[in-house]
This record gives sequence, structure tokens and C-alpha cells, in this order.
Amino acid sequence: MANNNNTKNLNVPNLRFPEFSGEWKKKHLSELVGDIKDRISTSSLSVDNYVSTENILQNFQGVTLATSLPHNTNVTAFRKDDILFSNIRPYLKKIWYASYDGGCSTDVFVFRNSGMCSAMFLYHLIANDKFINYVMLGTKGTKMPRGDKQQIIQYVVYLPSKLEQNKIATFLSLLDSRIEAQIKIIEKYESLIKGIGNKLFSFKMRFKTNDGNDFPSWKTKSFENIGKTFSGLSGKAKEDFGIGKPYIQYKQVFDTPQIQIQNCGLVNVLDSENQNNVKYGDILFTVSSETPDEIGMSSVLLDEVDEMYLNSFCFGYRLSSFEVLNPLYASYFFRDSSFRNKVVKIAQGSTRYNISKSEFIKLKISLPCIEEQARIASFLSAVDEKIKEEKEILALYLIQKNHLLRQMVI
Repeated sequence: MANNNNTKNLNVPNLRFPEFSGEWKKKHLSELVGDIKDRISTSSLSVDNYVSTENILQNFQGVTLATSLPHNTNVTAFRKDDILFSNIRPYLKKIWYASYDGGCSTDVFVFRNSGMCSAMFLYHLIANDKFINYVMLGTKGTKMPRGDKQQIIQYVVYLPSKLEQNKIATFLSLLDSRIEAQIKIIEKYESLIKGIGNKLFSFKMRFKTNDGNDFPSWKTKSFENIGKTFSGLSGKAKEDFGIGKPYIQYKQVFDTPQIQIQNCGLVNVLDSENQNNVKYGDILFTVSSETPDEIGMSSVLLDEVDEMYLNSFCFGYRLSSFEVLNPLYASYFFRDSSFRNKVVKIAQGSTRYNISKSEFIKLKISLPCIEEQARIASFLSAVDEKIKEEKEILALYLIQKNHLLRQMVI
């Protein structure tokens, strides 16, 4: 490729295939995409071809199967080679190049190539940080910001010849294919750890002792006998956040199996305030969620925690002794479906589902001996480490692609 850093005053990218020359033409997105008015009944769709903001993956990583679809209504119809953009919280970078026909929710914008440029080149113009940053400048709302469609279609792009568009798109798509393959590798490991964990926690798979004997039978324990609950930090004003001590946020408890202190926010806590610190081995729960399936639980697995606090929309459970429940084992067990089902059953509500600490403490669980817990935890942790390594490789591929996009596309 040719380096064009010495032509910064021209409308050409920094990095270019050597056989091409001449300036790129300035256009607006409105000139490249058509206004989509096609509708389709959800009775003609299934979870296989329905797309909403929930099942478009973050960071331009494609889509997953929808968990449900609306009934008896019409939605926007999209076609293969359209570009779908989730307009809720654009910073999540949920953009997908459609590989089949289907229907999508109203919060998903459909960009259909008008024919002025290559469809895949159009995708790379949209699926990059520069476009996302532009969209965020025009968003409305704070908790759930949405992009302004009229502002979005005024986005300025630059086009080379069709031949150069196709070559750039083909080159970047090769990297996309490797990224997709890496995502599938991660998904397989995540499926493996979920499947094996489920068998281990439902007694369908057991480890042996070092001398080949069976471990003792699992024993039933009551939460109120092996630990106690504590509340999250409350009574904080908006100006208290952003400075002070680290605190665990609601979304972290929902999304993150094992919380690390470096990912926490900050909150100002006075020495006179009598609040419970979060400690190593604590298990954390969200108090309230929109659906029972969204009830979150995480663990804190730092060897040293100085002072760390918990969001008021959460509560914690602290073990009386690690000789009864291994913290690493607990971090897997508490997120397994066998235990989650127990928690979901005690969640009450209609518009929101709430967990009562008094009801939670009454729950009983079956536990293996501490030696078998350690064996299970060590095995699952090893698979987790492999997942972490594969995710680090994926992150490098994404960095590489973003760099190439900045250099090859204006």
C-alpha cells in the first residue's frame, strides 16, 4: 500500500492501494442510502430473522438470535445487504451488515444502499468510531440517548471509484472474517464452561479425589446459617459520585461475573458514615430488575480490598467462613442456572421484580465438601482463563481494524 501522509490537503486517505490515484468525492449519507418504508408482519417472522436492539451485538460484532418477537404487529422490513443500526445508546456500536432478509424493531435504523457505492464499503463507512462519535453529537436523552435521524443522514463521507471501494471493502472484510471466527471460538468456550458447570452443579458430573475415591455426598446448607446479608450504599447525592472511594455499580453486578476494583466508579464516603464495605468473597445481587431473567449476581475476587462500596440498588451476602464455601467456587455456582432458578422464584413484582433479603436468606443449597469445591473451581477457572486469552486476541484484531479504518477511509 502507498502512504499518502504527504497529501493531507487532498481528499485522499493516509493509506491507499498503489494502483489508485485521484481525490475522493465528498458526499452526504443521505445521498448513499434510501428511505426505507417497507413493512412486514411479525406473523411472517421468527426469532431466526427478527432483529432488535437487544440482539445486535456491541462493538460491530454482528447479531445473535432474538429471544422473543412482538406479536400481531408490523415492523420495518430489511433485506440482505442492508445495514442495521441500533439507535438506542449509539455508543454501544451496534451495527450489523444483514446476511438475510427479515424484520426489525422501530429503534433499529435500516440503511439501504442507493447504488452510488459498494454495499460493503458503505458498511465500513458506517461501522466505525468516527461515525459513532458523529451520531453521539446529535443524541437526545440522558439515560437512553437516541440518535437524530435527520442529523445522522447529514454525515459527510468521501467516495473513491467503485473499483477502489470494492478492493478496500474486500480487504477489510477479510479481517472481519477473522474477527467473526474469533468470536465463534469464544462462544464455544463459553458454551463449554456453561454446559460443564451445569452438569457439575446438578450432580451429573463429579470429580474424584487424588487417590481415585469418591468425594463425600453433598450437604444441604441454609444461607442464614453460613453467612449474612448487607445493604448497598444509600443516601448519596449526584455530586458525591466521581470522587473518593471505589464503588460497584448496578450494571457491573448484572453483567460481570467477577468484579475487579479497577473497573469500579468512585463515590465520596465520609468517615462518619456507618456503611458496610465490600470484601473479598462477597456475593452481590441486584435488588430490582425489569424481568426475572435480568436478576444479576456477581462476586468480588480481589485478594485485597481496601475500601469498596456497593450501589444502593444492590445487596451483598457475606460468608461467615471460607471453610464452608470457597469464594471462587461460589463465583461460578451463584451464576449457574440451577441456583438462578431458585432466586428467580423468590423475585416478586409486575412491572419490576424485586428480591427481598429476608426471603433470600431462607434459601437452602447443596454443597460439596471444601476439597471438591476447590477442584471444581480450579477446573472452571482454567477454562475462564482460556476465554480471557481468546478475548484478548479478539481485542487486538478490533484495534487493528479500527487503525486500518482510520488510515484507509476518510
